[in-house]
Amino acid sequence: MSDAAQPTAAEVRAAAEAVKTALDRHLAAVERRSGEEDPAVYDAFNELAAAAEAYDELLYDRYDEVTPFEIPGEDTLPPYTGPEEPSALSVLIRRDYAVAEPQRLMAQARRVEAADEEGPGAETSGTVHGALGLLFGEFEPDEIASRHKEFGLEEGDSTLWVTAADESAEPGEWLDAPFEQADPQRVVCRFDVSAVFDEEFDDGDDEDGEADLAELDEDLDTDLDEDETPTRLEADR
Repeated sequence: MSDAAQPTAAEVRAAAEAVKTALDRHLAAVERRSGEEDPAVYDAFNELAAAAEAYDELLYDRYDEVTPFEIPGEDTLPPYTGPEEPSALSVLIRRDYAVAEPQRLMAQARRVEAADEEGPGAETSGTVHGALGLLFGEFEPDEIASRHKEFGLEEGDSTLWVTAADESAEPGEWLDAPFEQADPQRVVCRFDVSAVFDEEFDDGDDEDGEADLAELDEDLDTDLDEDETPTRLEADR
């Protein structure tokens, strides 16, 4: 970091004072709290976390020093405000993928087309957009998640929210805006998967993945050669 971009000593001192103030407010909120999920305590906690994080960053930028505190991130859920005994629930799932190997993706889509006598035709499987539609129409999302490498996809972050409801929705009620009512305060539990949680990667797993896909590579290469598309798929593995 250049000297010009460094925070001043006064800015670091002000950030330290902000931490002290936030600490006092948090303690006061805890002393006055009305229950285990008092929103005032939750707000004071977040203010303290933000102040401590800002101070830690400025301290490092100015003096190349860090604090001994580990501040939880903003992935913690707000206090639950849903029914104590939910009579219905919704499961919200998001999975992100990168299209790492378009040729592999389209080759798999051609296989689906070939098995379907009433398929939409090669124009569909010949594009990434069309191939995605074919594959996600043919396979369940869980199967695609477990076989994503076969489809030329690379996993990104994923999350699953189990949210409580007062009553079941009427058929077709939320189809126009399926995620509009995703209320974090009604989340009973959630499960997240992300590379940010994995600081070390096991190289052995990648080698196993290569062995599992070796036969598939040969089959896909043959398909691609017959279609006069690029001959050898080079996977970044």
